[in-house]
Parts: sequence; C-alpha cells; structure tokens
Amino acid sequence: MKRLAILASGSGSNAEKIMEFFKSSSKGKVALVASNKPDAYVLERAKKFNVPTFTFSKKEMEAGLIEEKLKQEKIDWVILAGFLLKIPESLTRSFPDRMVNIHPALLPKYGGKGMYGAHVHQAVKEAGDKETGITIHLVNEHYDEGKIIFQAATSVSAEDTPETIAEKVHALEHRYFPQVIDSLL
Repeated sequence: MKRLAILASGSGSNAEKIMEFFKSSSKGKVALVASNKPDAYVLERAKKFNVPTFTFSKKEMEAGLIEEKLKQEKIDWVILAGFLLKIPESLTRSFPDRMVNIHPALLPKYGGKGMYGAHVHQAVKEAGDKETGITIHLVNEHYDEGKIIFQAATSVSAEDTPETIAEKVHALEHRYFPQVIDSLL
C-alpha cells in the first residue's frame, strides 16, 4: 500500500476528497497532511479522517524539514492540493515522478508564479475564454511545467463570473483528482 502525503495551504476541499477516496482503498492511504499555514482549515479536515498533520514555515521547508518528515513517514507519493509555495528542487529530486499537482486551468495557459485560485479564474474571465478546466501534472523545479497527466475542460459563458468559473473548476477537481491519483499508484 502506497503512503501519500498531501501538502496544502488553505481550506483543503481537494484534500478532503482525496482522504475520503483513499480511506477505503487497497492501493494507497493518506498518511500525512502538511501545511505551511498553522491556521489552514485543511488541518481540521485531516482530523476528521484521523490523518496526522504537520506544519512548517517556508524557511523550514527550504532548510529541508519537510523532506526529512516525508522520509521519516516513509511517504511514497506527494500530492499538492492548493499548496502555494514553490517546491525546493531538492524535494522534487527526492520524489521524481512521484509528486503531483492540480492546477485550476488548462495548462500551459494561466500557469506560473502568482497564478492560483481566484487569480486564474479572473484571468480566464478577462481573456474571454470559452473554456477552462483543470490540469493534473507531475511537479518539477518550475511552477506548473511538469509533465501533464490529465486535463478536463468545462465551458465558460459570457454570463459566468470568476466565482461561477471557480465553482465549475472545483467540481472538476473534486471529481477527477482522487481518481487520477489512484491511477498513478
């Protein structure tokens, strides 16, 4: 059984869907939820599933603390679910082709530093795009440039707002992210 760690910085709705999916899986289990924000709601969500949690600062991550913790917990796969810090190159090297991220757009559009959450949905609306979606990709040393594993699209109408676009994208994330992770294990 593969041991998964989820890194998240915020509310953790994707993390919850992943924990829910893997609570009865024979292929993998969420063994750790870690966050760079001690007040992130994802830590509360982890408690509901009796998943251990860990918090760290950006400085501690850059010093290798999260890498040590993942090794100590014998983690096989690292899942980024709304994790906003850039992953240090040493950490990506420790989990080659075993670190996966979800991005709320159809990469390569709207990727890179500062392009997350509401910023992406606002950019999609301002560009007048007719579709958007999600991209699930492997993580490398550059923001949103790892190998694309899966994409799913949804339409965007002229009436959509950044908030309604976000709702459509979240629905795709919740539907597909756990399944795609499962297929990788």
